[in-house]
Amino acid sequence: MAKKQSVLDGKYDFDKPIVKLETKLQELEEYQLTTGIDFSTQIDKLRRECDDLKRETYEKLSPWHRVLVARHPNRPLALDYIRLAVDDFLELHGDRVFGDDPAVVTGFGRISNSKKSFKIMLIAQQKGRTLNEKMACNFGCAHPEGYRKAILRMRLAEKTGLPIVTLIDTPGAYPGIASEERGVAFAIAQNLRGMSSLRVPVISVVIGEGGSGGALGIGVADRLLMLENAYYSVISPEGCAAILWKGEEKDRLQDAAKILKLTARDIHELGIADEVVAEPLGGAHRDYDAMAETLKITLIRHIGELKAIPNEELLRTRYNKLKAIGQYAEGQVAKGIKKD
Repeated sequence: MAKKQSVLDGKYDFDKPIVKLETKLQELEEYQLTTGIDFSTQIDKLRRECDDLKRETYEKLSPWHRVLVARHPNRPLALDYIRLAVDDFLELHGDRVFGDDPAVVTGFGRISNSKKSFKIMLIAQQKGRTLNEKMACNFGCAHPEGYRKAILRMRLAEKTGLPIVTLIDTPGAYPGIASEERGVAFAIAQNLRGMSSLRVPVISVVIGEGGSGGALGIGVADRLLMLENAYYSVISPEGCAAILWKGEEKDRLQDAAKILKLTARDIHELGIADEVVAEPLGGAHRDYDAMAETLKITLIRHIGELKAIPNEELLRTRYNKLKAIGQYAEGQVAKGIKKD
């Protein structure tokens, strides 16, 4: 059965009307089950109203609200997608230098449907669900051993001819003293260089947060996909607002998120993301199974396309794609934002 969650339990204003309808629908369905009275007509009507409200609300979400949805506490995490979309997953631990980083999960797996089946090397960032899991995974902020672990598995995939799939979900790499002492910036830089020359297909998917270099460390790919309510940014809206509007940052989060052009739609329009993957109505957290199935179908399609490309052409296309990112014109101000 599909795992469904209440959006944000009414935590945010834009979701409160949806949560109210969802609660009524759930109560009516439970009452029908316990009493045996037929309320199917009323339930169908309420379900349609709820779906219409979800569609209308989520189509109009501001960039900041999409950031909130990307951080939803019940949003599917990497291990949820591995459980639902990847068969025969065999996890591989450690970086053979320092230790194992639970914030980065790596291993062999297989993704299949009725027509195709591909063996893959999976690299995923894991945040954790409970407080203990979050602390163990450092809230998804990897240390340098996590990035060394990732590139080690990618080299193994290259030797065995396996396509690589990475799932990105991190606020950023861990900036603490221990991480810096062990060379986190150098580890990320090595990954950027190493991934750019891999002779196997690489597909990266931003499933939640795509925070700066922490995301880039496993995000150099032939195809970059983003879930509809994910974001990808050089800095968080909070960090951006603190720099630009020190002292009033709490009131400028909407502006910061808008300026950063961090939503999946923005990143796709900028030519950085290759595809925006649609989420179930109201967000991926409402239906894990549906989101996992959509992601699996999308990955199978992209892997099939990339495997048909000769290695030299694959590398040339990847190089041209990366070289084209980052063009800009000086002196321009984002539309709709006043220059203070």
